[in-house]
Amino acid sequence: MTDEAKVRLTAWVRGRVQGVGFRWWTRARALELGLAGSATNLRDGRVEVVAEGPRTDCERLLELLRGPQTPGQVTGVTERWSEPRGAVGFEER
Repeated sequence: MTDEAKVRLTAWVRGRVQGVGFRWWTRARALELGLAGSATNLRDGRVEVVAEGPRTDCERLLELLRGPQTPGQVTGVTERWSEPRGAVGFEER
């Protein structure tokens, strides 16, 4: 268990990321990292990823979202950091 402070990462992922298993893949990676949150399809074609946990684990998820192994095709990721809100589990929405 780490003493590292927990944070909340909100990332908006652009590209061809809906209908390609992106949310499922994101959920699997987040759970492997021990993060809680959600991956939600947005009406404009983006996916919003919310993850809470130690900052280093959230940063690792962000690296994975920007990496070449994602399903579909990511053309950009915008991030915002904030205080955690107590998310539990990881949902696909």
